[in-house]
Amino acid sequence: MAFEEIIKNAYEESENNCRFGDKVEEITAIQNYIKNSKKIYIPNKNGIKVEVLNEVLNEYGLPTARILQINTNAADASRIPALAKAYMALDQSDADLIIARGRLGVPGSGSFLIFMDNKGRILTAGTSPSHVVHNKTLEEAVYNEANEALIKIGFKKVKE
Repeated sequence: MAFEEIIKNAYEESENNCRFGDKVEEITAIQNYIKNSKKIYIPNKNGIKVEVLNEVLNEYGLPTARILQINTNAADASRIPALAKAYMALDQSDADLIIARGRLGVPGSGSFLIFMDNKGRILTAGTSPSHVVHNKTLEEAVYNEANEALIKIGFKKVKE
């Protein structure tokens, strides 16, 4: 069944009060969407996150992402900065998939890494506590968040 049809069916199940959780075919559809994405962009001012994210994508046998050099500072004024960054990237590109990372909410709330499709729907995500809590480098935090996001939807590493 096509990705759009699976999403439509899930909405209809919810409307009809007969949705009882995720299904294997839904997870598979998300995995296939990510695997088949040709244009994967990461909104970022520098390449640090891109390098780390491509390392993770490679470990799962997934396509490589490219930097989308846009200034995302305005996103920090929104309620969910990571989501605002993803939408900015979606509006400024022809991406199949956006991987955006930013603050989860208010300052101090931690980080949020989002995989978003070309219609602005969140496919999966990973989070980290505030840097002052976990004391990890940016690279370690991004690496862990990306792994969390992919593991949530059933991906397994093919390379280590």
